[in-house]
Amino acid sequence: MLNQYETVFITTPVLSESQMKETVDKFKKILTDNSAEIVHEENWGLRKLAYPIQKKSTGFYYMIEFRTEGSLIQKIETEFKRDERIIRFLIVRLEKYAVAYAEKKRARKKAETEKIKED
Repeated sequence: MLNQYETVFITTPVLSESQMKETVDKFKKILTDNSAEIVHEENWGLRKLAYPIQKKSTGFYYMIEFRTEGSLIQKIETEFKRDERIIRFLIVRLEKYAVAYAEKKRARKKAETEKIKED
């Protein structure tokens, strides 16, 4: 059975736009190569950190929601730890209520953007 997961990772703020995209593509490729289905992704952009990490006070945040077998989680965590561009990461398994909430939230956001386009 496939579980749904959400990962948020923070990359170092010294990356250029192309380096940031390359980092995100690397982790998306790891997921898709291991038969994970990417459900949703969001670029949260450059944000201030709650506390300094590696003497940095900002970082690029990126969120990916995906479905996969639980065995892949160990592999992607290892890749996050090996990549020096990643400051922090978190992978969370979503329960059915969290999945339903995320889907409702995306649908509401999509409806709002379509309404804005109509006006």
